[in-house]
Amino acid sequence: MMFPDYRPRRLRRNEAMRSLIRETSISAANLIYPLFVMPGKNVREEVPSMPGVFRMSVDKLAAEARECLDLGVNHVILFGLPEKKDPVGSGAHAKDGIIQRAIKEIKNKVPEMMVTTDVCLCEYTDHGHCGVIIEGMVDNDATLEVLAATALSHARAGADMVAPSDMMDGRVAEIRAALDENNFVNVPIMSYAVKYASSFYGPFRDAAECAPQEGDRRGYQMDPANSREAMREATLDVEEGADILMVKPAVAYLDIISRLRDEFDLPIAAYHVSGEYAMIKAAAEKGWIDGERVMAETLLSIRRAGADIILTYFAKDMARLLG
Repeated sequence: MMFPDYRPRRLRRNEAMRSLIRETSISAANLIYPLFVMPGKNVREEVPSMPGVFRMSVDKLAAEARECLDLGVNHVILFGLPEKKDPVGSGAHAKDGIIQRAIKEIKNKVPEMMVTTDVCLCEYTDHGHCGVIIEGMVDNDATLEVLAATALSHARAGADMVAPSDMMDGRVAEIRAALDENNFVNVPIMSYAVKYASSFYGPFRDAAECAPQEGDRRGYQMDPANSREAMREATLDVEEGADILMVKPAVAYLDIISRLRDEFDLPIAAYHVSGEYAMIKAAAEKGWIDGERVMAETLLSIRRAGADIILTYFAKDMARLLG
C-alpha cells in the first residue's frame, strides 16, 4: 500500500510539535471583561442567569479591576444600572451618573486599567429601548444628540474608549464630531458596527435590567438572516470614523467576523454574548461538557474567524487557564 509523501499526523504527535505549528493563539491581552455597575455601597451580587458574573457597586470596582490586571486582562467595558430611569435616558450623560463615577473610581485607583464604556440608552430609559421614542417609534436623529452627549460625558470622566451599541444611523459621525470638538481627538470609537437582533441577549438584559417594556429592537438592530447588509453597516462606520469594528454576537456569526476581517483593515472585535456564555456554563454544571475546554475552544474559534479582540464574560477564567 502506497502512502502519500506528506503525512499530516507527523506534526500532531505531541504537544511540543502541535504548539510549534499552531496557527491561531489567544492571550489575556486579546480580552475585554464586561462589568455591570449598580447603585449602592458594598454590593456584589451574582447574576442568576450568568453564574460567575456579578453586578457591583462603584466602591467594589477597583478590587475587580485589580484582579483583572493581576490575571493579565488589562481592559474592561462598563455597563450601568442607574438610580433612576426616564423616557429620554438622561441618566446616561449625567455628570455624576453611575458610569461617570465608575470610570473615575477605576482610573483613580487602578490607572493602568483601560476603560471602555458602552454608549447606549437602553439601560437608562424607562421603556427599555436604545433611543428616544417619538410618536411610538425610536427616533433615530433625536437619539443621536443624546448618544453624543453620553460619549462626551464618558470621555470627560476619563474613559479610554467609547463603544456605541445603539445601532442608530449616523451615530459614529455624531460621536466623533462631539469628541473632536471638545479636544478628545485621541479617544477611539469601538463601534458595535454589526449588531444583530439576537435571541442570545436574554441574560444580559436580566443583568442590566434593560429589556424593552413593549415591542422589540428589530427596527434598529440587524436581521440575523443578512450578511451583505453587515458589510454596508461596517462600511458606513468606517467612513464615519470608527477605529474598531465589532460584531455581536460572536459564535453564531463567525462568518460575519471572517467577512469583516477579509474586507477591512481596522481591528475587528467580537462580543461573546451573555447567552453564549450562559449555555456553556449551564451545560458544564450539568456535567454534559467539559466547561473549561469548551470555553477555550469557543474563544479560540472567535480568534480563528478573524477577531483581534474578544469581549467575554470568560475573560478572567480564560486568563487563569492561560496562566
